[in-house]
Amino acid sequence: MLRHEKKARKAGYQVIAGVDEAGRGTLAGPVVAATVILKDIYFTHKIDDSKKLTPRARLSAYAEILTKAVIGIGIACEKTIDKINIANATAKAMEDAVMDLGVIPDCVLVDGHVKLKAPCACKFIIDGDAKSLSIACASIIAKVTRDHIMINYHKRYPQYDFAKHKGYGTRSHIAAIKKRGPSPIHRLTFKPLKNGFIPGGRPSEAGKKTIS
Repeated sequence: MLRHEKKARKAGYQVIAGVDEAGRGTLAGPVVAATVILKDIYFTHKIDDSKKLTPRARLSAYAEILTKAVIGIGIACEKTIDKINIANATAKAMEDAVMDLGVIPDCVLVDGHVKLKAPCACKFIIDGDAKSLSIACASIIAKVTRDHIMINYHKRYPQYDFAKHKGYGTRSHIAAIKKRGPSPIHRLTFKPLKNGFIPGGRPSEAGKKTIS
């Protein structure tokens, strides 16, 4: 998983970062991005696309990555997502994650085709979280960070069961939205929420607070 890092280094880049996001397709909560500059490329725990790891494996990898990398985090909340759309919010979170590193990399390896305004070169890699060690590490950091955020939201809004589905559009999550209406952290511009998918077709009090 170091082919892209080696290619960038061969091109003359010395400080190479990987960036990825978590939560782009959820119905609630923020999109979280992480940027990782590896200080050590040898890991005891398995490093891969975060979606391919079990929750326990992700947590083990997460803890090890923290000790072997420089890390930056960027977060775009649901209000920002509703205001500027998910594509722009994802780019903003990634840009913030790069700037949060505390050091400007020479090159950033970006998962997918998200166009970034970064103070360095950017290389875009489709399925980068499965092809680049730096991006895979970033995907794990972003996923675990976002999961922690959603677990905390579950304590505030237990009726939606965010700790279980993390805001994704599962059958039980959609059933909760139908029954209770959206919470303050739901993305009101996402289907089915943007079509008034709530009891009686009326905005709930929670939804009104989100819009205001």
